[in-house]
Amino acid sequence: MKDATGELSMTAVAVVAIAAISVVFSTMIWPTIRANILRSTYCSQAFSCQESGDGMYTCKYCEGEGDEQDCDKEVQCASNTVNK
Repeated sequence: MKDATGELSMTAVAVVAIAAISVVFSTMIWPTIRANILRSTYCSQAFSCQESGDGMYTCKYCEGEGDEQDCDKEVQCASNTVNK
């Protein structure tokens, strides 16, 4: 019986640890990764770029498809991602 209680305790510790790691990832790490992916996508579609200093460019990009396309959005892109 004592062994079974110990195994149950270790299982509970493992479940709590996995939950804590999941919370940290989903609230702190994933939003940063997602923002970098989106920024990279927008910079690859960028046009009308103006240098804004420190090797960064302020560029416009289009979002949406067809008639609902909005091309007045702006994004900050690094110089190595901008088509000059």
